[in-house]
Amino acid sequence: MSNYGAIPTMVYKDSNKALNFLKSAFGFSEHFVYKDDNNVVQHAELSLGNAMIMIGTYRPESEFGKMIGTPSETNGFNTQTAYIIIEEIDNHYKNAKANGAKIVMDIKTEDYGGRGYSCKDPEGYIWNFGSYNPYTSK
Repeated sequence: MSNYGAIPTMVYKDSNKALNFLKSAFGFSEHFVYKDDNNVVQHAELSLGNAMIMIGTYRPESEFGKMIGTPSETNGFNTQTAYIIIEEIDNHYKNAKANGAKIVMDIKTEDYGGRGYSCKDPEGYIWNFGSYNPYTSK
């Protein structure tokens, strides 16, 4: 087992709202959350099964913030998206939809295997969820 992995990272203008949404709509749980003195999420590590993401507060004045943006700065355009493997994809889809995820590609069975869907969170990030697992498929 290697010590390598990829962890998608996003910044949000309202990181507290994003944290709550990602937990309720997508089922993420808090691995680690750092909030500042004003109780604003500055850095959070969230897990969902074996997947992990990191989120933080968008700070365009910071060194890192000068190189990135949010979908609202690009008229809703995303330059990359996350794909999260979900075994119970139909239940996940229903929960995401019920908790405010904007479905942009409805759930369907793919020709290459598995079922999946794509949606946007309240700040416009595109998320892809599916039962297709490229680690075990050939």
